[in-house]
Amino acid sequence: MKVGFVGIGEMGFPMAGHAKKAGYDVTVYDIDKTRVASAKDAGFETASSLADLAKKAEIFICVVNTDDQSRQVTDELSKNAAKDSIIVISATNSPLTMRELKKLSNGRGVRFIDSPIVFGASGAKAGKLLCLCGGDDEDVERARPVLMTYSKDVLHVGPVGAGQLAKACNNLLHWVHCVSNYETLLLAKRFGIDAQRMREVLLKCPAYNGTLDRWDTTKFTWQEKDMDVTMDLAQTAGLMLPMAGLTDQMVKVLKAKDVAELLYGPECDYMGVHVKPMTPEEGGFD
Repeated sequence: MKVGFVGIGEMGFPMAGHAKKAGYDVTVYDIDKTRVASAKDAGFETASSLADLAKKAEIFICVVNTDDQSRQVTDELSKNAAKDSIIVISATNSPLTMRELKKLSNGRGVRFIDSPIVFGASGAKAGKLLCLCGGDDEDVERARPVLMTYSKDVLHVGPVGAGQLAKACNNLLHWVHCVSNYETLLLAKRFGIDAQRMREVLLKCPAYNGTLDRWDTTKFTWQEKDMDVTMDLAQTAGLMLPMAGLTDQMVKVLKAKDVAELLYGPECDYMGVHVKPMTPEEGGFD
């Protein structure tokens, strides 16, 4: 099977590398010409445009960012690809956008699934991503062997859009955990207990969460986009999600450097307040 990758940045490049290593005929495309040149130097076949890529593959893994980028890529590929080709959106987008793009693709004789991924750049490099798929059974199973080249598992959640819904649910919990983890360890730090040591203790307790386990690798890059998707879905569904709303606001103030200072620095800042450990005289531990 011939595989095309759209987007060969931090995620897409190693994903394409795993597919190539598994023996697939891989062609890549990116709007960034520097990335294309680097991929060519690494031995990849490259395409000059989306229309060119559409003629060189049967399954297309799209590792872009925004819904509008997914729309543009799907439109170009579905116009030019062979009938029964499969477009796979690995970006984190709205489930509602996926339904729109399935209709567009299927109307042109091209299959479509959504397969957002979790475990980030480290998972991409290690080939240990998790694909959360939405689509028809036949389409997901046809794409599965390619997806497994860079994944530890491929989970078929439901129809098109269900993969993105699962990713939104995962992201909501992740960012809730980021806020709650920070406040929990801030409490420990304020009383003079090393925050990293408390983190190690909590990882052995019922309070364990995967975000806490991998927390010092969280880059805090996409929290606003992720929470926008969640809040839009809540609005569409007519749901009140007060914790999600609070997290949407609070996670905006957190950055990777804040976590690093909390875990490894002598003092830190939170919500505009500078926090340092209390002395024993103030009530802290000696």
